[in-house]
Amino acid sequence: MGSTSTSTSTATPAFSRETGDDGSFQRQDSAFRDTTIVPEAGRYHLYVSYACPWAHRAIIARRLKGLEDVISMSVVDPVRDERGWAFTGGEFTDPVNGFGFLSEAYHASDPSFDARVTVPVIWDKEEGRIVNNESGDVLRILNSGFSDLADNTVDLYPEILRPEINAINRRVYDTVNNGVYKAGFTTSQETYEREAYALFETLDWLEERLAHQRYLASGDVPTEADWRLFTTLVRFDSVYVTHFKCNLRRLVDYPNLWGFTRDLYQSHGIADTVKLDQIKAHYFLTHPQINGNRLIPIGPDLDFEEPHGRG
Repeated sequence: MGSTSTSTSTATPAFSRETGDDGSFQRQDSAFRDTTIVPEAGRYHLYVSYACPWAHRAIIARRLKGLEDVISMSVVDPVRDERGWAFTGGEFTDPVNGFGFLSEAYHASDPSFDARVTVPVIWDKEEGRIVNNESGDVLRILNSGFSDLADNTVDLYPEILRPEINAINRRVYDTVNNGVYKAGFTTSQETYEREAYALFETLDWLEERLAHQRYLASGDVPTEADWRLFTTLVRFDSVYVTHFKCNLRRLVDYPNLWGFTRDLYQSHGIADTVKLDQIKAHYFLTHPQINGNRLIPIGPDLDFEEPHGRG
């Protein structure tokens, strides 16, 4: 790979507290990591954004596990300013606590909290606190924490596949899920090129893996590894190719990855969890350091309903 420049720019970072001295994006640790759940219908509430890939995982798991009548859910406005995720009215309201901003949930749980507010969040209505705001934890809580209240014919983390799923997750998280952000939020040309090339090396690896099997792990049904990748891939051509400059190749240039994405999109009622209008509004209107004129691209024209051929 060639480098255009090895200098670090003086651009203002999108998240200064999560930017290293070398201009690299260093994602903050999640603050709330309780994984203990009392399996009671109506006790817990999920705060999410349809725009956010990390929260999208939780929305998908709630649907796949049949928990939509067990766990209530509020959606924040996809357009976020310096005050953070907000409830602005209409479909973006909080009927549980009447919060105007999700930060209120964080401060109610920990008055000293002063980091970036993120989604998803599991809220305990009875105790009035955040249980967990780490998307990986939330995915597993929804998968196994609600006992007979959930559809246990679906197991996103089957024991026999856990070593394989964990290994896939480690690489995909670092170079794909978080990799697009590490490429997009850096202020360093050298760091951008390093992270972007690492992203496409993993996409190439995934493309080859999916040439020989329908899903990422060796089982015959999708697991959390597939859904964790899906929420990045479904945003890839609409956002990351242009907004984060991850443009060496597009998702549609990968026959197996593009088919895999359509396969998951068309299954299990997932299509209506993909709200590209909110996704594009969030990214293109929320990061002025990257998109100063706040224009939302009209394309690309993607057909997620096209037959995937991966039966």
